[in-house]
Amino acid sequence: MPHLRIRDAATFLGVSDDTVRRWVDQGVLDAGSDEAGRKVLDGRAVAALARDHATPPAPPTGVASSARNRFVGLVTEVTVDTVMAQVELQCGPFRVVSLMSSEAVRELGLEPGVVAVATVKSTQVVVETAGGTA
Repeated sequence: MPHLRIRDAATFLGVSDDTVRRWVDQGVLDAGSDEAGRKVLDGRAVAALARDHATPPAPPTGVASSARNRFVGLVTEVTVDTVMAQVELQCGPFRVVSLMSSEAVRELGLEPGVVAVATVKSTQVVVETAGGTA
């Protein structure tokens, strides 16, 4: 079973160490001890809490979609040349970058401060872990 230290769990949950300690005290998360006597949390429980408490903003259009990998955020930067454009969004803690036609940028009215939804569809996703072997 994977274990996380309180500091690491707080980072992944987007809260302070003190909040995680309060959640342990309130029974939201169970803590154990590692070989060195430090408090650790069950990585699976932290992942479930992160998933259950994730509250991404609702899409601004209100349109339903079958896409599951949708990130609502604010456009932070748009770089446009004659044919192509690079659009950056800040979606919660994640920076999403999209390359698209300059025409699409104009048609969508994309500029810094605009709320937009990035939908990701990929046939290949790379997943990495620390110390894992392939």
